[in-house]
Amino acid sequence: MKNIAVIEGGYSHEKVISLKSAETVFQNIDRTKYRPTKVRIDEEGWFAYDGDKKIEINLNDFSFNNILFDFAFIVIHGTPGEDGKLQAYFDMLDIPYSTCSQLAATLTFNKFICNQYLKNFGINVADAVLIRQQETIDTAAIIKKVGLPCFVKPADGGSSFGVTKVKEENGLETAIQLALKHGTQAIIESFMDGREVTNGIYKNAQGIVSLPVTEIISDNDFFDFDAKYKGQSHEITPADLPEELTRKIKATTRKIYEIIDLKGICRADYIIQNNEPYLIEINTVPGQSAQSIIPQMAAHERISLKQLFNEVIEIAIMK
Repeated sequence: MKNIAVIEGGYSHEKVISLKSAETVFQNIDRTKYRPTKVRIDEEGWFAYDGDKKIEINLNDFSFNNILFDFAFIVIHGTPGEDGKLQAYFDMLDIPYSTCSQLAATLTFNKFICNQYLKNFGINVADAVLIRQQETIDTAAIIKKVGLPCFVKPADGGSSFGVTKVKEENGLETAIQLALKHGTQAIIESFMDGREVTNGIYKNAQGIVSLPVTEIISDNDFFDFDAKYKGQSHEITPADLPEELTRKIKATTRKIYEIIDLKGICRADYIIQNNEPYLIEINTVPGQSAQSIIPQMAAHERISLKQLFNEVIEIAIMK
């Protein structure tokens, strides 16, 4: 029986979400095939949780008590699970894992660089400006480029931490500084007024599987942290869209998945404008908690989470 590490925690504010997602994954691992163990990575170190025991991980071979792991199911949102660091570590140890490669993770983690890259392949994205730490902020020039209102967010963050909808120029610099507290760079994007949708996708032994399109209707000004995780939004699965538009969104997600050579479970978020999907961002380690959207999509397709996670593990181990 193969030993599976369900890896949770992380070094960002998204740790609290990671712990909930990892619990869902841990509870739905097929015990007839795999022996799961939670492994927490955070500021305290790397530890395996074996029942009531907390045992330090041997980083030389990713083991505990001389037990070697055969597979890493990465459920860390943010760093180091979504930015390529863990993927590079497991590549060096030749341990298969549940997500995309180190290169793909590094690319997709920086929303600005990823979206500008995909723009070259005909993917619609918002106009945007990138601001780095210590860089001079010219609010007038930024607004000339992206207009008002606009969204400010960390280029390398998630779960809507540090995101602000700016309606007046005098609020822009404060919003940028907030975003820079949650990431190393800040993106200022044009506000796109339209319906927000998201589309899950993954790969199994038979090929790429498109999950339903879900519409997100936030009770708040946008799909912020409270909307995502405190029930202040409504998710409609499948989204009530014309069939042609649904096909277009799924085709765009599949195109992105193939261009970047993604693996594992991913989710692409869009705003619909003029009957066209505009990419907001790609999530390569999307939430799996009870409040998360991927489990809702899978349930609509009558794909149990046990089956979903089995298929992700099996194709990764095959390679």
